This record gives sequence, C-alpha cells and structure tokens, in this order.
Amino acid sequence: MPETPADRPPAPRPHTVEQVRESDIDALLPLVRAYCDFYATSPSEGALRALSLALIAEPQLEGFQLLARDATGRAIGFASVFWSWDTTDGGRIGIMNDLYVAPEARGSGIAELLISGCRDRCSARGALRLEWMTGPENGRAQALYARVGGVREPWLVYTLAAGR
Repeated sequence: MPETPADRPPAPRPHTVEQVRESDIDALLPLVRAYCDFYATSPSEGALRALSLALIAEPQLEGFQLLARDATGRAIGFASVFWSWDTTDGGRIGIMNDLYVAPEARGSGIAELLISGCRDRCSARGALRLEWMTGPENGRAQALYARVGGVREPWLVYTLAAGR
C-alpha cells in the first residue's frame, strides 16, 4: 500500500527569525548574557531588560532586536540594530551592535539568517546601509562577514565615557 501524507511524520519546522516581542524577553536574555560574557562585560539583568523593552516600545525611533529559534522553538541567536545617521551620506543607517549565536548552533546558517533579517528591516526603514564592527581577534566572525558580502572599512573606533 502506498504511503500517504497522513502516514508521514510532520516535516521539521525550519529555523525562524522574528522581531523580539515582550513575550520573547525571557528566552532572549540568556543569549544576551552569553554575548556579554563573551565580551567580558556585566551589565545588570535590569539594564539588559530595559534595553530590549525600549527597542520593543519604539522600533521606528530606537531600533529592533531579532531572535532566531531552531526547529523546536528554542532560542539560539539574536541580533540588535540601532538607528543612526551618516552625515557624509546624508541618510539613516542601521548599526548592528550585537550578533550572537549559541555555540551549539554555530555553522548552521543562523548568523546569516539574522544578518539578512537585519538588512531587510534596514531596507524597509529606508536606511542606506547596515553596518557593524567586531573585535580584531574574532576571526570566525570576520570570515562570516566576508561570506555574506560585508566590506571591511578602514576606520578606527574610539570611545569616551559620558562623564558619569
């Protein structure tokens, strides 16, 4: 007797990437904490939650976060984009300040999906481009960025504390 569609197990759900909603924050925050640990920083849980809530409340003004989930619905990666402007180009840009994929999901295409989702949202917002930076020692990330067509810029980054 031939197999019918009802006899087959359901196809696995593909990876998904969606904009973070308030109901996603508890799944998002462990990934954000792991990202902070990677960069040896330790903002409070309250500060990280407030950042995500600000992006959820004002995505057109502030920016957005994307959350990647695997086929079982488990959160496995995230990206944060903040809106800014570039005077030299006379337009809005998206700055992908954060990109993180859980170690067990790396190499599965999740980072590429997150970057693509960020780029699509930048385009929909009328941004001229998506830009980001990474640590000079993060060779794996640099290889990924080259693979997705990212162009390395010659600029150096400086910071100055806001005088607190």
